[in-house]
Amino acid sequence: MSFQSIVRLSLDSPVHALCVLGTDICLDINGCAPEKCKLFAVSGSPRVLVDVPNTVQAGSGEEVAPTRWPLSHPIDVLVKMTAPSSAIDGDKVSVSYYLSDEDVPVATAVLCLTGIVVSLDVDVYRTGQVQMTSDKQAKKNWVWGPSGWGAILLVDCSPADKGQVVDKKTTKVFLPEEIQSLSQMTLNVQGPSCALKKYRLLLHTSEEEAEKARVYRPQRDSSSTFELLLGPGRPTYTLAPLENPLKETFYVEAVEFPSASFSGLVSYSVSLLEESQDQSIPETLAYKDTVVFRVAPCVFTPSTQMPLEVYLCREVQVEGFANTVMELSEKSNIQVASVYEDPNRLGRWLQDEMAFCYTQAPHKTVSLVLDTPRVLTLDDFPMKYSLSPGVGYMIQRTKDHRVASMDSIGNLMVSPPVQVEGKEYPLGRILIGSSFYPSKEGRDMGKALRDFLYAQRVQAPVELFSDWLMAGHVDEFLCFIPTQDKSEGDKGFRLLLASPSSCYRLFEEKKKEGYGDMTLLEEVREDQLLSNGREANTINQLLTDGNLRKQNNYVEKCINLNRDILKKELGLVEKDIIDIPQLFCLEQLINVPSNEQTTKLFARPYFPNLLQMIVMDKNLGIPKPFGPQIKGICCLEDKIRQLLEPLGFQCTFIDDFDCYLTDIGDFCACANIHRVPFAFKWWSMVPEPQA
Repeated sequence: MSFQSIVRLSLDSPVHALCVLGTDICLDINGCAPEKCKLFAVSGSPRVLVDVPNTVQAGSGEEVAPTRWPLSHPIDVLVKMTAPSSAIDGDKVSVSYYLSDEDVPVATAVLCLTGIVVSLDVDVYRTGQVQMTSDKQAKKNWVWGPSGWGAILLVDCSPADKGQVVDKKTTKVFLPEEIQSLSQMTLNVQGPSCALKKYRLLLHTSEEEAEKARVYRPQRDSSSTFELLLGPGRPTYTLAPLENPLKETFYVEAVEFPSASFSGLVSYSVSLLEESQDQSIPETLAYKDTVVFRVAPCVFTPSTQMPLEVYLCREVQVEGFANTVMELSEKSNIQVASVYEDPNRLGRWLQDEMAFCYTQAPHKTVSLVLDTPRVLTLDDFPMKYSLSPGVGYMIQRTKDHRVASMDSIGNLMVSPPVQVEGKEYPLGRILIGSSFYPSKEGRDMGKALRDFLYAQRVQAPVELFSDWLMAGHVDEFLCFIPTQDKSEGDKGFRLLLASPSSCYRLFEEKKKEGYGDMTLLEEVREDQLLSNGREANTINQLLTDGNLRKQNNYVEKCINLNRDILKKELGLVEKDIIDIPQLFCLEQLINVPSNEQTTKLFARPYFPNLLQMIVMDKNLGIPKPFGPQIKGICCLEDKIRQLLEPLGFQCTFIDDFDCYLTDIGDFCACANIHRVPFAFKWWSMVPEPQA
């Protein structure tokens, strides 16, 4: 806050004033001017800058010293300090008044200044270091973009105690790596000691913003124990009386990510208050300095980013899948973290209800798991204790806790970076499933989670129509894979879309080649087929099944609707899309109470869903489709290889049928991949305006 104090000068005795560096003092020149004087001159000591704005010099040449200005109109003279004073009244400003034709002043008014520094500073220029800046406006305005500025806060994502303070909420013990995640804020006060004695400092924020972040100060007798100064229920803190110059560092952490009710901006101020000697007179605000932070958003990573480590459910029922993923991880030189699931959660939570993401400030990048737990009665989740060091954990509550819920983080994908009609999305765009129109049977992602995703701002969400699917998750019909095509116009990835028509074309070709009697799912045990409601049918039987054809025509329409949306919203053309042969069938919802059952039918993969692949750079783990064998080779596997291997991919088909289909599961849900963050810094982008 830049105060422009008005100082009334006097010819009788010097006037005394305190000047905080970064503020202007406005001198009333006309108030004490002798009646017949027409001109004035002003000068200051070396630490004082004097500015006479919007005036023309009245001097008669270079020989006139000092420069004189006319007194014919009311005039402001601005005075500021360039450094703190060494003593009280250590700096001066002199204003001399002249008659029109005289070189000797008629009278002189003197202003005695005491310059002090009161500065609250943060990493305003995003270098990773706190810098003291004289630009007060930059500190309290947060600006997006490569030329922007503004400090950044990280959310406390500690997986252990979720950042709860101890000792009646007055102190907290931080681990060394947790201290590195805190944003620093420094308070610097300089000036003559005796000039500071009648002032006190108040550190403060609003009650609403105090709920969103905490400010700590290290205890003098400990390197790891910090005193809580500001936080929920603590919007103000009075510092010790000012007797000497001080420089103090505070440490700040956010409590929550941006949301529909929280813009992500948190401001802190320090106010210099002049205490009155008379108890009946209130204290006076002498100066206020403000800084603003933006809480770093959650950034989700697409499957095109390089893998760092694979988290793998190691239950017996997915042993075949787990062993193959281990082998793929060794090929890709990726670390595997085993997670032993609680049986109450049905083993399909690693991807269905949680996502790896990261949050980032110039001084630190923190990877974390965002969990949308289905089970409300569990206080501890196995994933929390399986995380590698340095990986955080956050819970985002949702309303719908069914296994096949669209109200979960599993109903989310992220595109690679794209450019759409000149608009850059350097962190890609979030893709979420929706019902698109209200109906009795319609399902949607819950408002809380949906609003949370939009509030992050840096990965502008795109809503796709997914309510036609059994689980309703967008990853059931689309997938992104990275490419290294150097040709002009190549986007560096391909979008894979499920395509019933492509599957029918393939089967028609095989029929014409004389393989109509070859059987789909022939290798699957009869009990497995029975438990999944499947039959081992020949190509001819599949092609003549009119009901199945009608169901897949419906699915094709749903996918084509999304195809058009994806092309428009991601700036894609047909050459960016690869159609993957896949059949679906329509069935009633599974794993819902009978009173929630609907007459509407939903699409489920007819054979293991080829889109549910694990992408480890150029190694792809794809569900084994158990397609018709042509000369000992599965024709579906062969088609996938023809489509993807020319792009440099190695396709491994994972044989674990029960893991693919039983209880509407898919093997992807049994693993989750922690990927490399984007090289692009989120604060360098300019997001779309908020609605």
